[in-house]
Amino acid sequence: MGPYRILLDCGMADISPLAAGLDQELPADLVLCSHAHPDHARGLLALHQAFPQLPIYASEATTYLLPLNWTSIDPNKIPHFCQALPLRSPVEFADGLSCELYPAGHLPGATAIRLTYTTDRRSYTLLYTGDFFLSNSRLVEGLPLEALRGLEPEVLIIEGTYGTARHPHRRQQENQLAERISRALAAEQSVLLPVPALGLGQEILMLLRSHHQFTGRNIDIWVDGNVAVGCDAYLNLLPHLPTSVQNFSRHQPLFWDEKIRPRVRRLPPELRHSVGQSPCIVITDETADLSAYLDLDLSSWLILLPQRPSRFGTTPESVSWVELTRDRFPDAAKQFKTDIKTGRLTVETYLLAQHCDGPGTTQLIHNLRPQHVVFIHGNSTYLADLTGLDELQNRYHVHCPAAGTLVELPIGETFLHPAAPETNYEGELTELGTVVTITLPDAIAADPRWQAFADTGLVEARWQGEELVLRGLSQRELLADRSDRSLPADLACCGNCRHQRGQRCWNQSSPLFGFKVTPDGYCPVFEPAAGKDEAKK
Repeated sequence: MGPYRILLDCGMADISPLAAGLDQELPADLVLCSHAHPDHARGLLALHQAFPQLPIYASEATTYLLPLNWTSIDPNKIPHFCQALPLRSPVEFADGLSCELYPAGHLPGATAIRLTYTTDRRSYTLLYTGDFFLSNSRLVEGLPLEALRGLEPEVLIIEGTYGTARHPHRRQQENQLAERISRALAAEQSVLLPVPALGLGQEILMLLRSHHQFTGRNIDIWVDGNVAVGCDAYLNLLPHLPTSVQNFSRHQPLFWDEKIRPRVRRLPPELRHSVGQSPCIVITDETADLSAYLDLDLSSWLILLPQRPSRFGTTPESVSWVELTRDRFPDAAKQFKTDIKTGRLTVETYLLAQHCDGPGTTQLIHNLRPQHVVFIHGNSTYLADLTGLDELQNRYHVHCPAAGTLVELPIGETFLHPAAPETNYEGELTELGTVVTITLPDAIAADPRWQAFADTGLVEARWQGEELVLRGLSQRELLADRSDRSLPADLACCGNCRHQRGQRCWNQSSPLFGFKVTPDGYCPVFEPAAGKDEAKK
């Protein structure tokens, strides 16, 4: 920007292309890291070692997590080369160049980076999203859309990991994963989940610790490898985690807990091969040798693999077999091919997204209203799908450059956004037996109002004269509706607890104190309501 060269993230395992042709010159004037995942940060240590004068910046939480990219090195020998920047507070790096970080969801410490270059005539603004997620997850609050609405940067550099794909609601994804794990345990299967060291594994642990299908169950959850190291790193980041998580941690351990069921334990190396003697859950590194855990003479196993964008459009069975044999675990596939065919070993995929889907991506773009949109970080086909959307082509200058391509971004003094796309949508109505299906074109999801309409995936239909009106049901309405449903009198849940009033928990000893709760929620200090207690007797 202007005379300044800025490097956004460095996920290269080999940084030699950055140093090619340089003598004493630095490859950039400064480096900004959006978050600590390897594909955005693994090259930073080598970059610092090659160019120690090059300033590198990130959020405070990211500086704590960065060493997990180099676990083969003694942490005490990794220099503190990354300088921490505050959130939501502009910082001036040089004359006319400033930066402001916004929480981006996705991972603790992940940020969207706003760069501003100011001249005597005007200011130029660029926003880089890094990896972002609009929805709240168990351990990270989503990107605050209201803080960025109407920002109107000249340039938006945005990830397009999932292309135009549409995901179920986050809670539905969690429930589907929890239900599949629960069914496997009920069938006397152990469950193995290979995950990255940071992010997904910790999210799954919190899901299992707090989901009503697992609370109080006599289950062991074993955590191994760098995932366990990542859990320790999260414990050092408690002040950076959501208030609800900090409140939870005041009443019971966030991860390591051998008293409250389900128990969460570190897996000692000597127990790896015998851990499946009774049904359990094992969470380990995605790069681990799976054969170290799978003794199929002791028990049958279910391997659950996180769904990647490239797997859309195929069945879970065929996808997981292809991945197991060709992509990630070829040795295990050869070793256990017979067990997979006989059913002693089952391999499936699940979706617990940490990136925005297509509607979320376009929603952010429409709220920011940039002049130029540059799509990066995704399968070329999916990025092309996003680039080709009429709703974007008609309103913005859209780019999808190949690696190593110089992109010219002419900036006008003013940029007139065309009117919003047509808001009347034609669809089809189909009657099949007792079911009526209304099909609408997917372009309707581009409207910023769609996110609120489709938040729960449920609608209410009513006649208004000769017209049928559809209305999306909000989470608030569902909570009110579910509160009226009858629950089994012997179920230890919020709906039967004496401290639940007005859909909130009022037990000061509970980690849920003061929060809105669902009737089927649970906490370890449950106390039955008087009437429910008598009913059980």
